[in-house]
Amino acid sequence: MTKTSKHETDKSNQQPRQFRPELLDELLGDYRRPEDLIGDDGVLKQVISSLVSRAMGAEMAEHLGYERGHRAPADQDNRRNGTRRKRLRSDHGELEVDVPRDRDGKFEPQLVPKHSREFRGFDNKIVAMYARGMTVRDIRAQLAEIYSVDVSRDLITRATDAVVDELHTWQQRPLEEVYPIVYIDALVVKIRFKGTVQNRAIHIVVGVRVDGHKEVIGMWIASNEGAKFWLSILNELKQRGVRDILILCADGLKGLPEAVEASFPKTIFQTCIVHLIRSSTRYVPWKQRRALCADLRCLYQAVDEDAALQALDDFESKWTERYPMVARAWKERWDEWTPFLSFPQEIRRIIYTTNAIESLHRQLRKVLKTRGHMPSDEAALKLLFLAVRNAQKSWGGTLRTWHAALLQFAIHFEDRLPK
Repeated sequence: MTKTSKHETDKSNQQPRQFRPELLDELLGDYRRPEDLIGDDGVLKQVISSLVSRAMGAEMAEHLGYERGHRAPADQDNRRNGTRRKRLRSDHGELEVDVPRDRDGKFEPQLVPKHSREFRGFDNKIVAMYARGMTVRDIRAQLAEIYSVDVSRDLITRATDAVVDELHTWQQRPLEEVYPIVYIDALVVKIRFKGTVQNRAIHIVVGVRVDGHKEVIGMWIASNEGAKFWLSILNELKQRGVRDILILCADGLKGLPEAVEASFPKTIFQTCIVHLIRSSTRYVPWKQRRALCADLRCLYQAVDEDAALQALDDFESKWTERYPMVARAWKERWDEWTPFLSFPQEIRRIIYTTNAIESLHRQLRKVLKTRGHMPSDEAALKLLFLAVRNAQKSWGGTLRTWHAALLQFAIHFEDRLPK
């Protein structure tokens, strides 16, 4: 006997199964145009229906222990009890299959589970369309156009509601012990709340792991934003395994600095410089804004805090008479924006702005803009969770200049980074 090598065996196993030409000729005997193969009454749908029915028949034979047309074991009371017709929605349109039954009613098909009205993969398509911002009406129209299937609103709701359990699991999953950087920012969404449509803030937290990869840690909706709310979120992060955060970057969220100091006392709180520039120059006319922002650059690009103080004096002497609110805003939040001045450029580039989370918000807004308003908080979180999951697929490697920044982190924070 000739000995077959393992390589040849693996290669042969990878080859697609070849069907007999006689069988294909019989199936395509009446083929004249594409509709004869892939149309509503085409061969492809008929073959799939027959195969699904035949496969469930094989499952019944395994369940009862004897093949169709054979005698049942003498000591066995359970028998076949005919079949029932069932309609299934599928990627190829509506299918009609024969589901076998047994007398005891104990048969549980695996290929098409009981009470299921979709052949595998159909629910995933509904969820994928929902995740890209399509409304229930749009999804129904799309499925009718592509698959010639009329899908009810209740079916789409059930398919997307199945994501809620996954959302809860994701929101409670264990996290990394140490995050060098955590970004927090709010996304305003129109949500029906207590009978009226309101602008509700959904706070999204993004963490940068030690390996330089980003991940969305969680999402929370605040009824009353303040130190108590932020403390509950930070304590929740602790319960999920977070032991330390080196730098937390955020916009001026009320009560957040106090909550950070209470829950993670060693964490450096850094206000987003870009947000501070926007808020402080909001009332400066456009013609003057470019020159004013050029002078502001001397503050946040200063070598250290002493140089920033000198730059602020120069700025005040030039601009305070016309725009006193600008310098006042930087003075009032001095302790929140100056911490990054003690770091080298490699770290400054990463923490001076929350752009890492702003880019995510742009993707989420694309999903939300076609929806008008969301009917509830849970519906908003469900949609954003699916959109976040899609967005994270495009997050490739580490942050730019991360390896150089990590070396600086290791020096500045000594033993707080894991080995």
